[in-house]
Amino acid sequence: MAMMRAIEIERPGGHEVLREVQRPEPAPQAGELLVAVQASGVNRPDVLQRKGHYPPPPGVSDLPGLEIAGTVIGGAPADLAAAGVAIGDAVCALVAGGGYAERCVAPVGQCLPLPKGLSMIEAAAVPETFFTVWQNVFEIARLQPGETLLVHGGTSGIGVTATLLAKALGARVITTAGSDEKCAASLAIGADHAINYRTQDFAAEARRLTEDKGVDVVLDMVAGDYVAREVQCLAEDGRLAIIAVQGGTKSAIDSGLVLRKRLSITGSTLRPRTLAYKTMLARGLRERVWPLLESGRVKPIVHQVFPAAEAAAAHALMESGAHVGKIVLQW
Repeated sequence: MAMMRAIEIERPGGHEVLREVQRPEPAPQAGELLVAVQASGVNRPDVLQRKGHYPPPPGVSDLPGLEIAGTVIGGAPADLAAAGVAIGDAVCALVAGGGYAERCVAPVGQCLPLPKGLSMIEAAAVPETFFTVWQNVFEIARLQPGETLLVHGGTSGIGVTATLLAKALGARVITTAGSDEKCAASLAIGADHAINYRTQDFAAEARRLTEDKGVDVVLDMVAGDYVAREVQCLAEDGRLAIIAVQGGTKSAIDSGLVLRKRLSITGSTLRPRTLAYKTMLARGLRERVWPLLESGRVKPIVHQVFPAAEAAAAHALMESGAHVGKIVLQW
């Protein structure tokens, strides 16, 4: 049996519970391709899984890791044809788990060709945040050219991706961040305005920046008491997309304001969604976003690359919040 290096979670806990081990290589099943991984993206859900708060769906590898880039080394002829790739082709893929390893199986519909001009490192920084932002900002919240998007955590992987895509597709972007330095970094990435939430009331500032009209879409990974303020700063027919609850799960809102403004509040998690749904998102990315990546109009921002064996250090950086953009493991 062929073996591979992998990073496993020894037990729920701090970043020190990540350890390098030898595991049997996975075998691709029907509808899957086997990828020799060169780089793995690090995401906040990986941290939650490590702490024991975000278990993988049934039947999915217990190894963390939701996005990979590498070379196709296995798969049935029909599955290769369905993905439009051949053995030896470079791909990036969204996976439900198992990405922290030298070999990973990926569903055919979630494998995308490596965007021309991107390195493996850059490509590994694409799937998780791009699928998430495409789903919530564009498929669910229907952000349109000329509208205004408010993004919390403007220098996070999600925040950077939302800023890049929204600007490339003709929207105005306001971000929040926790320091003047991070606000400056967000502006440099392309945001039109950045609000230091530690020194300013983001809701009041968002209303001021929109001449009291309010923002059309909010991408929120905080929730908690942010939701009430987001309701206040949304425009009529505004849309609030909640994708995480870093600020807590309890929110008290003015329901009358929701009615009067005709607001929509949605929540979503991507990992447990069906293959068919994720395949639909992949098609949208291939059609609308891959040309932006290949033309250079949108370019992933990688903050730091760690050798895979240093996954614990990568998680420590993720939890510090000091990064701007994505953190990637290299195999």
